Amino acid sequence: MGDEGDGSLVRVALPTVAEALELPALRVGRPEVLAGREHLDRRVRWVHVGEIPDIAGLLLGGELILSTGIGLPDGGDELRRYAAGLVEAGAAGLVVELGRRFRRLPPPLVQAMERGNLPLVALHREVRFVRITEAIHTWIVEQQFEVLRASERAHERFTALCVRGASPAEIVAEVAELAGCPVIFEDLMHRVVAHAAADMPVDDLLRNWEARSRMARADGRTAVCGDERWAVTDVEARGEAWGRLVLLPSGEPSQIQLLVLERGATALTLNRLLERNRESLERQAHRSTLSDIIDGRYASPQDIAARTAALGVPIDQSALVAVIVEPEHGPDEPVGPLAAGPLAAEPVAAAARGAGARALVGALDGRRVGALLALPDPAGRPGVLDRFARGVHERLGRPATVAAGTTARDLAEVRRSFAEAHQVADAAPPPGTGHHRPYYELPDIQLRGLLYILGDDPRLQAFVERTLGPLLDHDNRHGTNLLETLRAYVAHGGNKSEAAAAAHLSRQSLYQRLAAIERVLGVSLESADVRTSLHAAVMSLDSTGPSTR
Repeated sequence: MGDEGDGSLVRVALPTVAEALELPALRVGRPEVLAGREHLDRRVRWVHVGEIPDIAGLLLGGELILSTGIGLPDGGDELRRYAAGLVEAGAAGLVVELGRRFRRLPPPLVQAMERGNLPLVALHREVRFVRITEAIHTWIVEQQFEVLRASERAHERFTALCVRGASPAEIVAEVAELAGCPVIFEDLMHRVVAHAAADMPVDDLLRNWEARSRMARADGRTAVCGDERWAVTDVEARGEAWGRLVLLPSGEPSQIQLLVLERGATALTLNRLLERNRESLERQAHRSTLSDIIDGRYASPQDIAARTAALGVPIDQSALVAVIVEPEHGPDEPVGPLAAGPLAAEPVAAAARGAGARALVGALDGRRVGALLALPDPAGRPGVLDRFARGVHERLGRPATVAAGTTARDLAEVRRSFAEAHQVADAAPPPGTGHHRPYYELPDIQLRGLLYILGDDPRLQAFVERTLGPLLDHDNRHGTNLLETLRAYVAHGGNKSEAAAAAHLSRQSLYQRLAAIERVLGVSLESADVRTSLHAAVMSLDSTGPSTR
């Protein structure tokens, strides 16, 4: 299949002369190859029965000629011209049935066919040529039908994937299933964007991938190339290539495999055109790998190490630091692909590069971006985190919380590091407060972190309700906002001037509200113990959800 000149390798798998000779219809004739034995791999496009000496003028190329020899010329020169005509016309070979004209084929014909590298076959028994033509033509038609059927099946599967917005990883997995072999989708820098290993171990598939891929240079849009005989095709849109789809068959790729490869590349192109407003291919690959690490969805540490190395982030022998970035977002902001998290992934990745750190960076949900920093030296952690956090704040253009977990030495500890980073992000003061830091770690959240950890404890919940319940009831009944005033007051250590400025109140208004709080709660705010208890209760309340922050 495929049009001439379109760069496609997909063609109907025509039988070779050798395969044709193995058909029962020819085997009964006891075929003997007299010339061109080294060229029995010529493809047979059609079978033609001809008994005229000038048959070459009727050929289009690829025909297997069947003859009884009765029309062949007598002289040696004429036989040599006859053979030369077949070679020039591009015939696949000549099969001559002995007995009616020749008991053995003339040496000039044999020699001429040998010089022209054209297979010459003698049949020692009478055969029905119609059986031969029927068998070979049926083979050809069945191959055409099989290719068309595979094309239709691939079209249906890939169209369904595109319609439902499947990711590149899902498309690559479908290519691997239909082709029955491993598949890699790489970008123009030979970094693995998505892969499907089939039955091959992932670390074997991805080992030293970039170097191996660079050796497989194609001389067309689709080609079989390199020492490993990969089938590769460009993935392109509007005439511009932006990746390659690579098939790794166990032998020479079949026509069906090449067809699936090209249909898969088309599906990836449609995916890019339909999803161009979403995260980049690199971010999708990073997000998928991060999720698999966090959720433990990998066969072995070696598999993940191979995947991350193929993405340009080697994690072997590295100190690993999980970081959560949560940009400030308003209540009316969207969720999903256009939410703050996915949109922030690229700036966060740029911040990691700016800090000199290799990192996997991807959106974890609609609010947060995860980054796994791979540090060659754990002693450099403070400097890298500081540069990274400042780069995040600079590139995002909005306030954000940057939270880091403890350093992990292997994959088993990375999940814990991410859990800690999420905990720190939950407990850190909201962006925009006077005490906000470039980034937070476990020691920074102190009491706030402890209260967050204990947030589900009924005893702490009872304490919060006893301490703040009357104030919350008052605000609900009267439409006041005394809780916000109390939050500003305790956050500034009881400094009324700073609290008034933070709450955007005049000192007189602040005094009136503080008096109302004392009256409602029945306490004195002049007591340090009371202020500490109220501060703890407010932090506990804040840690229960964003609605109260």
